Amino acid sequence: MNFAFSEEQDELRRSVRKFLEDKSPISEVRKRMESQSGFDPEVWTQATQQLGLAGISIPEEYGGLGFTNIELGIVLEEMGRALFCAPYFSSVVLGANALLASGDKEAMAAHLPGIASGDSRYTVAMYESAAGFDISGTATTAVPSGGVFRISGRKDYVIDGATASDFLVFAKAEDGLSLFHVKRSDSTRSTWHETMDQTRKLASVEFEAAEGSLVGTLGQGAETYKQLIDIACAALSAEMVGGAQSCLDMSVEYAKVRIQFGRPIGSFQAIKHKCADMLVEVESAKSAAYYAMWAAANDAAELNIAAPLAKSFCSDAYFMVAAENIQIHGGIGFTWEHDAHLYFKRAKSSQLMFGSPSNFREELAQRIGL
Repeated sequence: MNFAFSEEQDELRRSVRKFLEDKSPISEVRKRMESQSGFDPEVWTQATQQLGLAGISIPEEYGGLGFTNIELGIVLEEMGRALFCAPYFSSVVLGANALLASGDKEAMAAHLPGIASGDSRYTVAMYESAAGFDISGTATTAVPSGGVFRISGRKDYVIDGATASDFLVFAKAEDGLSLFHVKRSDSTRSTWHETMDQTRKLASVEFEAAEGSLVGTLGQGAETYKQLIDIACAALSAEMVGGAQSCLDMSVEYAKVRIQFGRPIGSFQAIKHKCADMLVEVESAKSAAYYAMWAAANDAAELNIAAPLAKSFCSDAYFMVAAENIQIHGGIGFTWEHDAHLYFKRAKSSQLMFGSPSNFREELAQRIGL
């Protein structure tokens, strides 16, 4: 078996990395963190229309490039490495894959081309505060009315919910949990939240009898959600691996140049062992993330196991490496102004996204019959 990336995939990685180094240095990340929108529209246009990154894993028949989730994972790994601030995860990972998971060809034809071009920015409204990450506790309702549905309720923890042009909303209809498309309008109200990690914007969205159209079939929502979350967890794992690699690189570089007692601190056994432990965590996380993205591209049965495995392991690995990065930097690393804290905050927010590592370990145990 060949576990190496192809020459074309390596070239994709180089291209994305060069673009992000030019367009998303840490100084730009900090600038976007201070804004409520959280991204630069000009850079978004360049990423989506000039490089075609938004359509990378969307089928060609729907305006995409027709690559696989493996290539999507490469892009996300590089974005995680740079802490790229853009509505990429919400629109390309969540929005596009919710539509693909629905199997609704009419909806895919209507909405995927806008996602692929970057002209539309989608997000998925899944969770509610009262139910947490339990989608079965959804209280948002969908009531048929004159050929459409009226969506009413409040969704929380919506990624890029304050700036999205379109929402894919899980709501309860007469036949059970279902997925609906809602266009931003006067019937949708978003409230941006100042969370710990401002590199990824979250919002609450209230739907007040907003006009919605069914995506998929009534009562199919739970199965669509499961497929979506499995792919999203694999994708998030790839992104977390990129961030963890940045933390490791930052630590090693600092250990080489920081002098204590007339020697680089990297020459001391304690620091060497920390860096070695970090390397083991990063490389192990890569294996889990790459396996999950391969499964997302090739084998749904494998993804059933790989997704919760990768999410739980990569979450803990990223958090551990980000915390150790601060420790290695010593006093300066503990200041909020240091870049190490940007990765630490992203690591923590990613660790809890869609549920905690313990939630996904429990999910994995159930899936393998324990």
